[in-house]
Amino acid sequence: MNVAVGIVAQRDNERAQTLATTLVDTLEDGVSTVVDDATSAAVGEDGVPVGSMADRDLVVSIGGDGTLLFVAREVGRTPILGVNLGEVGFLNAVSPDEAVAAVADAVETLRRTGAVDGRELDRLRADGEGWTLEPALNEVVVHGPRRGHGGGATIEIRVDGDRYAKSHADGVLVATPTGSTAYNLGEGGPLVHPDGDTLVVTQMAASDAMPPLVVDRGAEITLAVSEAETAYAISDGRNRRELEPPATVDVSVADDPVTLAGPQADFFEALEKLE
Repeated sequence: MNVAVGIVAQRDNERAQTLATTLVDTLEDGVSTVVDDATSAAVGEDGVPVGSMADRDLVVSIGGDGTLLFVAREVGRTPILGVNLGEVGFLNAVSPDEAVAAVADAVETLRRTGAVDGRELDRLRADGEGWTLEPALNEVVVHGPRRGHGGGATIEIRVDGDRYAKSHADGVLVATPTGSTAYNLGEGGPLVHPDGDTLVVTQMAASDAMPPLVVDRGAEITLAVSEAETAYAISDGRNRRELEPPATVDVSVADDPVTLAGPQADFFEALEKLE
């Protein structure tokens, strides 16, 4: 079978663009490649929007975990192979030196079996009255008008209908195992192994705090916001919805996970790189 590959290089990163060019030049016949429109000039080919790569068999993300998060938002369930140019690399397991071989292996597997080796990563969906945020691979955050003194809100946390906590806080964060190493960790939440079928609920600077709570991945989490002029629900630090308290945000596992293709990162080795 012919294999269609999309390649996304971290914006304004010459090293990433050079590697994208190498991949385009070295992938063998029978492989159709496209690059993102921000990389096209460096590669010398026409580019396409990243979102249009959702119909490809594989998308290669070259950069840090932030680049892969961006790609995941755009391409949905299309398998993503991450090449790590960042510092830690919880999501990007492939080094630049191994990139050509890893992509070639994935292409050969696709050609032979019609699928790629990899694992699925849960994403979170946040819903309110008449709206839904884009799915989050790391976390959903609900917070008041701003962080710090005078900027929080009262947020009640319910899990499957049962109240866990209610407190004035800067905000509340719900993270996947993938996101446990990101914003959640910075707010004092626990690390969760990537294989855990769980979610984490962490309060942010709560006046009457409860410990971070680990719940089953199938739990329905409800965050009710009050006593604030305005508040926000935010998906992966990027997609946001302004709320008019009192307001309720329901958070649960989304139907469409991210498929991470190719070699997988060593979780414990990546932890050693955290500052």
